[in-house]
Amino acid sequence: MNAKLPENPSQRWFEHYPEGAVFDIGSFTVTEQEIIDFALLYDPQDMHIDRAIAKDGPFGEVIASGWHTVGRMMRLFVANFLPKNGLAAPGIDEVRWPNPVRPNDTLSVRMTIVQARVSRSKPDRGLVTGLVEVRNQNGDTVLTMKPTNFIRVRPPAAA
Repeated sequence: MNAKLPENPSQRWFEHYPEGAVFDIGSFTVTEQEIIDFALLYDPQDMHIDRAIAKDGPFGEVIASGWHTVGRMMRLFVANFLPKNGLAAPGIDEVRWPNPVRPNDTLSVRMTIVQARVSRSKPDRGLVTGLVEVRNQNGDTVLTMKPTNFIRVRPPAAA
């Protein structure tokens, strides 16, 4: 079931993230220069930074670092999915990069809520576990991961 969140992140509560809900979080395009710039700083492998070496490699061109893809996805995740004044996340499981991100790919981000439950020890918050899927313009999956987030339960005064 496709779902929508309140536009104002300060009006998002645990109750807005039911199990089974699917959220389209947004999209972005990755340029070759952005791929190289990120990799020079954080993941300087030849496949990410050297056009000549990458051309003769298995992908035929530079490809984005998986961490670059995660970082760009996270920007949308914060802006378009998480509530304002969020709580720390306990972790992310099963990060996978099944296909490369190439220059000029446009990537779309989707989050499906797999589990949502109120915390037993802290009932003012819930734990929301989801499946993030990032796909390119051809529908190929380029990133999957399973984040868990703490999200505040709507206080009685805000109901």
